[in-house]
Amino acid sequence: MTVEVPKAVVLVSGGMDSCVTAAIARQTHRLAMLHVSYGQRTERRERQAFEALADFYGVGERLVTRLDHFRQIGGSALVDPAIPVPETGLGVEIPVTYVPFRNTHLLAIAVSWAEVIGARAVFIGAVAEDSSGYPDCRPEYYRAFAELVRWGTRPESRIEIRTPVIAMRKDEIVRRGVELGAPLSLTWSCYQDDREACGTCDSCRLRLRAFARAGLADPVPYRARSDSDHAVRDPDSGRVPETPSTGDRPLSLKTAARGAQETGRDTF
Repeated sequence: MTVEVPKAVVLVSGGMDSCVTAAIARQTHRLAMLHVSYGQRTERRERQAFEALADFYGVGERLVTRLDHFRQIGGSALVDPAIPVPETGLGVEIPVTYVPFRNTHLLAIAVSWAEVIGARAVFIGAVAEDSSGYPDCRPEYYRAFAELVRWGTRPESRIEIRTPVIAMRKDEIVRRGVELGAPLSLTWSCYQDDREACGTCDSCRLRLRAFARAGLADPVPYRARSDSDHAVRDPDSGRVPETPSTGDRPLSLKTAARGAQETGRDTF
């Protein structure tokens, strides 16, 4: 008897976390990919990354939507050009790059689409640990939203909300992506530049720190990047993290993926 593989909607921004989330979802589900533009500074580049990731995974079922009201609402450096994107490092307060209640809007679209196409799960690459501290990336928020979905959809829909990377550190997400053969080179994380990543915004800092701690070279282009600096140094402390297993130089993603295959880890 053939067992049908369930379908899942994966919210894919085009960034590293959603890329790895898609790779994880692909292990157990057929993928339908959703991308939402909301007037963010790098929406063109993020859309490009989304299409490249969907092509890589051979996903034909795609939905691209646009939410213009966030620019009208403002209140975030990602959608309001009058608010500069911070370049001073990661703090403890909720940053001005937080888009108020954004993930609720994105999840609502995902659940609506999932119910129509018969998907049994919605995957989102939210990260609570080692992140910018956005309130709609907390585990408590997703538990509450899952309850909302249970009460707000048809009883037979039974749509789950999955957050497979929410408790991971960013460097763990990088390593998991390498193990799964996720195309991290196709992703885009920068908040303020759609040609070369700035290397100084919160998102770039988190990404650079993650690759440095994982002992890997980040494959995306950075403005005025030096492989002997940005690729291996923690952008906040300036120190080179200890990575005894990788030697003196950071590994490329191809080399790391080859190593994962040789050790028997599951790859694509």
